[in-house]
Amino acid sequence: MTLNENYGASRVKTHYISILAENRSGVLSRITGLFARRNFNITSLTVGETHRVGVSRITIAAKGDDVTLEQIKKQLNKLIDVITVRIAEKENTLFRELIMIKVRCGESEKRQEIFSVAQAMNAKISDISRSTLTIEFTENTHKINELLALIDSESIIEMVRTGVAAIKRGEESIEEYKK
Repeated sequence: MTLNENYGASRVKTHYISILAENRSGVLSRITGLFARRNFNITSLTVGETHRVGVSRITIAAKGDDVTLEQIKKQLNKLIDVITVRIAEKENTLFRELIMIKVRCGESEKRQEIFSVAQAMNAKISDISRSTLTIEFTENTHKINELLALIDSESIIEMVRTGVAAIKRGEESIEEYKK
């Protein structure tokens, strides 16, 4: 038995946390501060308004162990502006992110290659200029990484990638969870 097994510590992995919070100044800073104080590295952060006036949905992908995750969840629930906290399980949650990639493609052969890659991955060409194409792709992180692997990194001029958004499958809603 290792030292970690003796003390019940778990290995570091990526966790996805969905939070409903009041849309007020400083709330996001207080939430992310909890992660920093616990040395829990945020790898993705997505924030947006919900259908409820004054309420934002925050999705955080963060690396850490299970014990620290539980501590952070408890501390998030103590924040006055936090309405709901839910840990998203991979097996019953839809995860999506958006990537836009501007690629250099001067010659027609290169342009056709990029069109073919985009078509094969069900990505969209959002902008075309004389020497560039912009690919838009919304999918899970794994598929986005597959697309990036198929594109010659030397031809990428610019890239922007959102954070992960997560929503539970089926009829259940984060709105049904309480602190």
